[in-house]
Amino acid sequence: MNWATSRVAELCFHGIGVPDRQLEPGEDRFWVDPSTFASILDAVRDFPSATISFDDSNVSDVIYALPGLERRDLRADFFVIAGRLDQRGSLGCEDVRELGRRGMRIGSHGMDHVSWRQVRSASSQEREYVLARRMLGDLTGTEVTAAAFPRGAYDRAAITTLRALGYEDLRIIDGGASSPDAWLRDRYSVTRFDTAESIAAYLASPDGGLAGRLQRTVKRGIKRWR
Repeated sequence: MNWATSRVAELCFHGIGVPDRQLEPGEDRFWVDPSTFASILDAVRDFPSATISFDDSNVSDVIYALPGLERRDLRADFFVIAGRLDQRGSLGCEDVRELGRRGMRIGSHGMDHVSWRQVRSASSQEREYVLARRMLGDLTGTEVTAAAFPRGAYDRAAITTLRALGYEDLRIIDGGASSPDAWLRDRYSVTRFDTAESIAAYLASPDGGLAGRLQRTVKRGIKRWR
């Protein structure tokens, strides 16, 4: 197996369709049309090594994502914001249970969707890293060991703390591919400007050329060690 084919490219979705809650500034660009979502899932089936995840625990995860995945025999990871459970426009507790029952993996996206670069006090770490994970684990009856950094923001302190707390699978969004056994995995964030064609082109070469790979490696290194 060569270097390129051993890499895993992951697509990260946020919202599908029309949001039923007030969006954060700039968040609207991450909401995709249902027909576009369906065509992207069709494209993903041509790339067996590609994986899929969902952030922000929008109710569209069960309205559009779950049935779309199941129709194509696909699985995904859902990173849930525990503090939004049962709020309008977001997943409910029973929705999270149902995702788990139907073979989807549940991970943590924290409690309040705040940057984990700013989570420093013992109380805030307890809330974001421990309590949120415990709530999700209680809902699904499984241990939650995966987490996605809210807002794509991470640094050495956050990574070190999460690893010490037993998180085994961490997700970032810098746009490249990752080794399948990496504990820090990269993702590409799908936006409303993407199409099935643009996603297929990305999945065919998720790391891009040498210059792009080097630039991303440097960027990631700066983030991890600052």
